[in-house]
Amino acid sequence: MTVVNAFIESDDFGMTYEYQTQRLRKGRVSLAGQVYLVTCTTCQRYPHFIDHRSAREVCRTIRSLDHLGACHTWCYMVMPDHCHWLFSLREKYSLEQTVRMFKGKCSRQVGVNLWQKGFHDRALRSDEDLLPMARYVIANPLRAGLVERIGEYSYWDAAWL
Repeated sequence: MTVVNAFIESDDFGMTYEYQTQRLRKGRVSLAGQVYLVTCTTCQRYPHFIDHRSAREVCRTIRSLDHLGACHTWCYMVMPDHCHWLFSLREKYSLEQTVRMFKGKCSRQVGVNLWQKGFHDRALRSDEDLLPMARYVIANPLRAGLVERIGEYSYWDAAWL
């Protein structure tokens, strides 16, 4: 990636960041109102979130970003070494800013750098894709063999509940 600009920015959590902006990953767009599925993976796939405190902090951070007005969360699933988050982006922050605030706050609250650099995102093409994608996200612990029923898993939520 080519560096475009360097600047300093403060977020609503009182943290100041100095970083260099880069071009959006090829094909990535940041649109208010767009629904995104974002996946963030822990550093070296370490299972930080088998620890209850760390997993709950990820859940709290997602809710705090909703309250901040960065997004509207449809659902999320915190797996032992990654997190899936389905949300509609609001106008206040870009996709990159929202994910950066999420990852930064989680790491500060837990006290270690939790996340690998970057993230994977997928923009949903239509509202009809929302519920099937949410079902896919929520079924992750079942597919991974962590539980036999989703009610046995603690670290998730969905707007429809």
